[in-house]
Amino acid sequence: MNQLHPLMVFFERIRDDGRISSTHIGIFAALLYYRQQKEFVNPIAAYSRQIMPLAKISALKTYCRCLKDLDAYGYLQYTPSKKKTRPSTIFFIE
Repeated sequence: MNQLHPLMVFFERIRDDGRISSTHIGIFAALLYYRQQKEFVNPIAAYSRQIMPLAKISALKTYCRCLKDLDAYGYLQYTPSKKKTRPSTIFFIE
């Protein structure tokens, strides 16, 4: 892992990226917290119901859109699960 804290690295990368909103930042920070709780595994397997409260997001549509954005913009790799009984996979690009 980079010597800098992953959230600091993320902020450096998004500094001039006008596409990133506070919602994206909240989700990314919540994912990093969740990852820390899982002993920094990469990728993590997470359900939206685990991450959304941490990110203070109540709309599933917003959560999914922001994760897809973060994936499309190259900040992480997101593989959504199509089943409620299976977690999505999120890979952190280091």
